[in-house]
This record gives sequence, structure tokens and C-alpha cells, in this order.
Amino acid sequence: MSAPADAVPVVVAGAGIAGSALALGLHRAGIGVVVCEAHPDDGADAGAFLTLAANGVRALGALDAADAVAAVSAPMADMAILDPAGTELDRRPLGGPDERVAFRCLARVVLARTLRELAVARGVEVRHGARVTGATPDGDGVTVHLDGGPDLRAGLLVGADGLHSPVRALVDPQARPPRPVGQRIYYGFSPAADPGVGQRPADARLGHTGDFHVVRSGGGVAFGAIPTSDRTWWFARVETGVPVPPPDDDPGAALRTAVTPGVAADIVAAAERIHVTDAHDLPHVGPWFSDRMLVVGDAAHAASPATGQGATMAIEDAVVLAKALRDSGQGHRGPGDHGPGDHGIGDPAAAMAVYEPLRRGRTQANVLASAAMSGSPVTGADPGEPLPDPVLHAHLDWARPLP
Repeated sequence: MSAPADAVPVVVAGAGIAGSALALGLHRAGIGVVVCEAHPDDGADAGAFLTLAANGVRALGALDAADAVAAVSAPMADMAILDPAGTELDRRPLGGPDERVAFRCLARVVLARTLRELAVARGVEVRHGARVTGATPDGDGVTVHLDGGPDLRAGLLVGADGLHSPVRALVDPQARPPRPVGQRIYYGFSPAADPGVGQRPADARLGHTGDFHVVRSGGGVAFGAIPTSDRTWWFARVETGVPVPPPDDDPGAALRTAVTPGVAADIVAAAERIHVTDAHDLPHVGPWFSDRMLVVGDAAHAASPATGQGATMAIEDAVVLAKALRDSGQGHRGPGDHGPGDHGIGDPAAAMAVYEPLRRGRTQANVLASAAMSGSPVTGADPGEPLPDPVLHAHLDWARPLP
């Protein structure tokens, strides 16, 4: 059943990575969308960075966003394993044999802003300071209640509103809260000339810039660094018991004590900015869809950051959901078409019957794998099921209908 003619086909709660990517996908499918963002502006770069795996870059291509993201990110070629002193112990390529699809590294806020600005440039309406506080579904659609303005009438409300998603509580009133993983995560960046990073043999295929360096620093600290042309992005995952807020005046104090002297300690000491958070995940998620409301991205399947797949999974969600809605009814356009986004969404329930089976197994497997890598394995949860690459690639191919 389609939404009433006077309704916005889709309202997306959240203009972060998942919400902005979904807006791009819906627009490409010719489906009208309004994005409601709780924060009044784009925010500032707090120092947190992320990596996009090859499948995330492939998904950006389906959204016609790969070039825009490439312009604000750095490529990653190899993974190098270093000892505490910086001596290279092992090296392996990232992304497999397909060099046309490279891993990328960039600040989280830069990726979200780039996707959001691209959506706005294509005609998508993004309302800042419009927090979704509730929703009232009925047989014909859903009334979305906003803190920053009048209600919106929609055919579908999508919660792309993150780990603590209010929309998830609307979809599933029995939803469990996020689970603390038991790790504190430090993100930062340091000047590009950090000492000891990735000095490679003269006959190496590439220079060290763009390699993902994993430093075996010991002491319950997992450390990674990615040198780019202008800075070195780095992270540290530190085992912790009960999360304790870090001191506001010196968020890196505990990390400097924990990290083993050597290359990782030198990079941390040179940091210009440090961002700290305690890792959580969602290993026991109930329904994703109910009464014309659904969740995507971290709102549906947040994982601890160990696998580095959070942003990638969210962008994949955007492509597959946009295709499912496109193919479920009158929102369909040709594979390469872009339009004003004034078409409806067809049958949301039929779209979800296609979308959820294609996404739940893959995303759940990532949540559990990341939990195990973080030293906090999950018992009693759906184990999920990884997708073979050829199957995933078919799902992310904009021109191919979903199975």
C-alpha cells in the first residue's frame, strides 16, 4: 500500500553516514525523502577517523558518490604488522586482487558531511535541529513527531539514528540496550612525520603512506596507524573493566600510561587531538521493521570497531534498501536515472521482505566477529552468515534487481 499523496514518501531520522547514504540511494531510485537531523549544524571534527573497506567503496559507486569521497579521503594499500620498535614483521594486501576498488581512510565527520552535501546538491531536503521524538503509524502511513518543528506525514520512517536509536525503541519496545564491550577506544591524529612508521625496503611496491600499520604494543592495547600525506590517523583499543569517563582536560592520559614504549607511544605523544569513547554493540536485535518504521546502520546492527566495517555496512544498507523500495513498486527508475525524487515507495512490507533476509545474516555475522576480536564474545545470539563476495557484489550493483 502506498503512502497518501500528501505525505513525504520517506522520512529519515539522522543525517550521519547511514542517513545521508540512504538519502542518496532513495533519490537515485526516484523516491522522495526528507532527512531530519537532531543536531543544529554539521558539528566539528573531533578526531575520530574510519576506514572504508572495498565493499564500502563499491557501495559508494552504486550511489554515484565514490568520486566525491575519494576527493576527501586517502587510499590504503597494504596491512603491515610492526613490533613495538616499528620493525616490520609481516605485510599483506588489503582488498584482495581487485585493485580497482581500494580501501579508503578519512575522518568520520568528513564522510558524513560529504554524503550529506552531495544529497543536498541533488535536491534532497535536510532539516537540521529537527529531532524525531516519536511516531504514530496507521494503515496508510506514519505521522512523525519532531522536536524542532511540526509533524511530518510519511509513507515510511527510517531510523538511521545510531547506537542509541529512538526509532529502534519504536520498532521494538522490548529492544535490549546496547552492550558494553569492555574496551575504551582512542582515536587521534598526529603530524605526518611521526617517527618510526613503516620504513620499507627500497624495492617495495609502494611507499609507507597509505598502509594500515598494526603495532603489537602489548599490555592489552591494540594499536593501528595510517599515515597519509598530511597527518597520521591512529586508534588504540584498550581493555577496560567498568567504563570510567576519561578526564576532560587530558583524554589521552591513561593511554600514554598503557601503551608500550616505542612507535605507538611516539605517535600518541605527538597527537594534536584525541577522541575517546567506550565501545558498545547490539548482538541481540529483534525486528528491524514494524508498522511503517524501520532501522538501518548502527541503529540495526552496531558492532564494536574491531572489524572496521561499521560505515561500510551502513552504506551497503543504503544501496540494498533503496533498491528494495525501488523494485517494490512505483519508485522504480532506470539504473542510471536521477530525478526530482517525487515518486512513492511502493509496498514497504514487500520491500522489507526482500531487504532484511539479504542484510541481517551478513551484518549479524560482522557484529559477532567484531565482538570476538574485541575479547567479548557473544553467546546465545543468532550467529549470522557471511555473504560470498560475488553475491554481495550483485546486491550492490544498481542495475541488477535484488533476488
